[in-house]
Amino acid sequence: MEATDAGARLADLHLLDVREPDEWQAGHIAGVQHIPLGELRDRIAEVPKDRTILAVCRSGNRSETATRGLRTLGYTVENLEGGVTAWSRAGLPLEATGGGPGRVI
Repeated sequence: MEATDAGARLADLHLLDVREPDEWQAGHIAGVQHIPLGELRDRIAEVPKDRTILAVCRSGNRSETATRGLRTLGYTVENLEGGVTAWSRAGLPLEATGGGPGRVI
């Protein structure tokens, strides 16, 4: 899913950020759930099955891995093409942990 499409459909999606903690703290989409990719298998019960999941990472590669894995478990899931890098380039907001504007690292 392209960033502009995702931005327009936020109310319909459950965003799942699979980046590492330092990346997430520097800048993330407001309201996103954060579970690093390496922890996803152990924390899968935290991911809701009743909504479409939009998997997010920096560039779309790790979130594509999460997308494939979640689909095998019966989730309806999309990948954010280009990740938060594309999100930011589309002029969509990121926030840092503790408030303030976020950045992509």
